[in-house]
Amino acid sequence: MSLAEEVFEAARTAGLTLCCAESCTAGMVGAALTDMPGSSEVFRGGVIVYCNEMKHKLLGVPQPVLDGPGPVSRECALALAEGARQLLEADAAVSVTGLAGPDGGTDEVPVGTVWFGVALRGESVRSTAFVRHFSGSRGEVRRQAVDSALEGLLRAIRDGVKQQIPSVK
Repeated sequence: MSLAEEVFEAARTAGLTLCCAESCTAGMVGAALTDMPGSSEVFRGGVIVYCNEMKHKLLGVPQPVLDGPGPVSRECALALAEGARQLLEADAAVSVTGLAGPDGGTDEVPVGTVWFGVALRGESVRSTAFVRHFSGSRGEVRRQAVDSALEGLLRAIRDGVKQQIPSVK
């Protein structure tokens, strides 16, 4: 069973709906989550937001986050996940924001840095973020980011089920 299939089955079994917000992966996470038949049972949709203006306008990432820590940061990953979760009215959201390269890196945020956010709806929203540093070509960084996003989402679903997240279905 693929990682995306594991995420799908975990969400379906728990009766949870999913969505995503993607920057550097540009829809690859959503594509992975919709590769299997019946994915519309759990997947509500995804938002691809490459430019900062759309991160702010569509998903509500605060301008001070984009101006301060920046679009490749913990704060931005969390805001993207929560913004997508609210917009798409899902139980769980995963976000991906990073630098796939080959250009654009700095000493503080080198190419291959990718932040992930996961937001789960419950009695209160529980969010988490994590960062990974990948190497390789642009395509390799993006593929690794998809796997990490799915792993983070699967972990959150399994943890959330233990905490009895009620579905919005």
